[in-house]
Amino acid sequence: MTILKDFSTSAIIAGFVTVLVGFTSSAIIVFQAAQTLGASSAEIGSWMLALGLGMGLTSILLSLRYRMPIVTAWSTPGAAMLITTAAGIPMTEAIGAFLITALLITLCGFSGWFERIINRIPMSIASGMLAGVLLRFGLDVFVAMQTQFVLAFAMFCIYLVTRRLQPRYAVVAALLLGLGISGVQGLLHLDTVHWQLAQPVLTLPQFSLASLIGVALPLFVVTMASQNVPGVAVMRASGYAAPISPLIGWTGVTTLLLAPFGGFTFNLAAITAAICMGREAHEDPNKRYIAAIAAGGFYILVGLFGGTVGALFAAFPKELVLTIAGLALFGTIGNGLATALTQEKEREPALITFLVTASGVTLFGVGSAFWGLVAGALAIGILQIGRGKG
Repeated sequence: MTILKDFSTSAIIAGFVTVLVGFTSSAIIVFQAAQTLGASSAEIGSWMLALGLGMGLTSILLSLRYRMPIVTAWSTPGAAMLITTAAGIPMTEAIGAFLITALLITLCGFSGWFERIINRIPMSIASGMLAGVLLRFGLDVFVAMQTQFVLAFAMFCIYLVTRRLQPRYAVVAALLLGLGISGVQGLLHLDTVHWQLAQPVLTLPQFSLASLIGVALPLFVVTMASQNVPGVAVMRASGYAAPISPLIGWTGVTTLLLAPFGGFTFNLAAITAAICMGREAHEDPNKRYIAAIAAGGFYILVGLFGGTVGALFAAFPKELVLTIAGLALFGTIGNGLATALTQEKEREPALITFLVTASGVTLFGVGSAFWGLVAGALAIGILQIGRGKG
């Protein structure tokens, strides 16, 4: 079988790092969103089960279908939005809002509307946005040295040495060394981990105008602008020309099926997807889809054990997570900057896109990745008009 021939240890590790980074960076936001809606501990476990299964199955099936590293995720800005806008809304009405959001995403996907819009984004602008999104992860490698110098510096050094000798295993070596040092220094707290399978909890939806206006529409806009737009840009900046319409459509269908159990929104991943699409996953871009499949498998495991897995990832020192994420993304950041700045006539708009995105600015509840694209498009439009008149 082709999949067995394409199997590699580096791809499996990239999949694990993808889930590690994705979960540790935003799972707490999902927990808080569920609590805002009055979720019990059993319902929170059901949310994590639905989200883990949804992300896992879509990542595996879509990656197998297109033989490309396609990683899906929950909508982190969507979850953050729920914390502030869904207070006071009953869980039943929130589930109804999730279903409406799912229908809108499905429609935008399968109809081709979203893809027609995204096709107008120049590669230099998309690459500038990608580099801006990932910049803070690269910087965090060195920020981590302020609090855990030995751990972070040792991981950085072994990464460089292994990158010179065995490039495919640079991130693997850094992760193993980081775990070893963390264990010796007593930074791993595995004694707090207790395994328990999550159980699905079905919540029947109710629909109201308040939840439609206050939850469904904002969740749809935030997910499409802050998640799917950069998700597509990351894919294309990494050299993968996957058909966008069915990918978006199937994330909508997945949300539709799993929303009653807490799967509030699924979308294309951006930051975590870049880990699976980088050279650390595999030197051959055609074999990196194994990393996304591995990530899908790990997400399913996360889902099956629900909130319990949160304790496992919480047992890892923060500096280890920051360092391994940054190291895994070094190559992707470099490629993004190189592509963004290649064409001289688009260099300044790409730089503006990079700076706005890297600033982390949030306007009207929409994150900096979207506004970076807007700023870059504005800049390239004005500069091209000026040249045309000159």
